[in-house]
Amino acid sequence: MKFIHALAGALLAAAAHHAGAQGASKPVPAAPRASAAAAPAAMPLVDGEVQEVDMAKGLIVLKHADLPSLAMPPMTMGFEVADKKMLRGLKVGDKVRFQAAMVKGEATVTELKRTR
Repeated sequence: MKFIHALAGALLAAAAHHAGAQGASKPVPAAPRASAAAAPAAMPLVDGEVQEVDMAKGLIVLKHADLPSLAMPPMTMGFEVADKKMLRGLKVGDKVRFQAAMVKGEATVTELKRTR
């Protein structure tokens, strides 16, 4: 989320500078705030491989590629899932594409698609 706020601030600053350079006297409108739910949808899905699934707790361990939405390099880590239904039918070794966000202070898978 900090990344989105920083990006929005940088875009606003660039727009204000551009408007000032052209001699515009109109104020630059504020950029709309991105909601937490909308942020992950704007990011591309990331490749991952299922290492562990705990349906009862709603947890999944993924070995994943670079995860820009959480500013994480490739690693293996556990995630909560936004909806336990995402875990149905998944097993260790499955290849997936997913997106994650910080939800209530926890790294949470918000979108998950099996690729194989």
